[in-house]
Amino acid sequence: MRPSRLTVAPILATLLLAPALAQADDYYVSIARGKGKEATKENPAKDLGNIVAKLKDGDTIHLAEGVYNGRDEAGADAIGVAVKIVGGWKDDFSARDPWGAHKTILTGTNAISGSTAYRLLIETKKCGSDIVVDGIVFDNGPRNQYSNDKQVVIVRQANATKGLNSSPESGALKVIVGENCKVAIKNNVVMNTAPTGGAIYAQGHMNADITIENNLVINNTGEGIFAMTKWQGRDYKDAPKFHIARNTILFSWKHDAIGSYGGNALKFDTMIQATVSQNVFGFGDYGGVDNIKKAQGVTLKDNLFTGNRLYDYREFNTSVKVDELADEADLLTPASTGNVSMAIKVPVSNAWAGLYAGRKEISRAEVDAKAKAANSGANQIRSMLGLPLQANAVNVDVDVWLPRMQLADALAVGKQAYEGKYGCHKP
Repeated sequence: MRPSRLTVAPILATLLLAPALAQADDYYVSIARGKGKEATKENPAKDLGNIVAKLKDGDTIHLAEGVYNGRDEAGADAIGVAVKIVGGWKDDFSARDPWGAHKTILTGTNAISGSTAYRLLIETKKCGSDIVVDGIVFDNGPRNQYSNDKQVVIVRQANATKGLNSSPESGALKVIVGENCKVAIKNNVVMNTAPTGGAIYAQGHMNADITIENNLVINNTGEGIFAMTKWQGRDYKDAPKFHIARNTILFSWKHDAIGSYGGNALKFDTMIQATVSQNVFGFGDYGGVDNIKKAQGVTLKDNLFTGNRLYDYREFNTSVKVDELADEADLLTPASTGNVSMAIKVPVSNAWAGLYAGRKEISRAEVDAKAKAANSGANQIRSMLGLPLQANAVNVDVDVWLPRMQLADALAVGKQAYEGKYGCHKP
């Protein structure tokens, strides 16, 4: 039966009055040739920060190769909508090679007027589309304050007389999302950050779905990856879900030489679900995976642990070696199998390796006495770094804390998976 005019008219009126859905746009950014806010391939913007105000849910930002210090060289960008950020493009946007020929580097300066916030923050309560951060190099080396030109000791206090900020107590990437949001953090490099929390900090609300995959997280204080929750309910089936796979997380330093926090490759909040597979968790000042907050929905499967100082895995006050997981871990799911510990060769430069192995730690003897981790001895670590063994493998006269790592060193470490299956590889 054909609808009457009286029936059709209200329907047409409703359609005409309904707001049109905003169409997602692609924006292009090039530090080399950008100018203005048109942000097209032909006329790109100069910096991500210059176009933040025009972004909306669903937009994609393409970042060309080059070094980006942020709008007005603030060293920090904050975005309040769900967008996709894709780096590693050739300057004409015809090809991508994010860890090779066309690196997109987000960094900053240590000027006293600069920001000490996370280099990139994406925070939204509602997601009109997926959030993606793909193919960015985050390097806080230029943002840190070092004690001298050798850049082997970070300084955590500002010096207004010299016009220097403190080293930012923040990581590279912080993503905070609301209910049912979907996030992908992949193919990024995070290095030389000095947070108290996560170098990568991801926090989701009820039923959020967060994937962290194929990232290289190297030479940072705090936690390499911190999986956080905004969900305060009681039912784990509604807790945010994390998929953490094929990341290489190495050299996670505690906050400072006498610090009692930080120094883990991966840390969990309480109300989360997580599937963690085929990662490398190595050289943590405290440990590999920290579950001190007792998350109950965690599966650790087919991960490689090596060179961690106190433990490979911890839940509450129980420190566990890899080969003890089945017997000692109470909170992991039955699918937590296939995890291994083995020595690996880490191809950092001899200069950086020597600094790392020769650092001064006030509590070194106490740490060694409490160690419960595989492949954690000082000479085992020296061997994995390609250094000669020695009777006293710790040079307590060298004062080193988070020595700056060069990008070439980092990329060499993350170029390919270890044993062909563990950790990240060049995308």
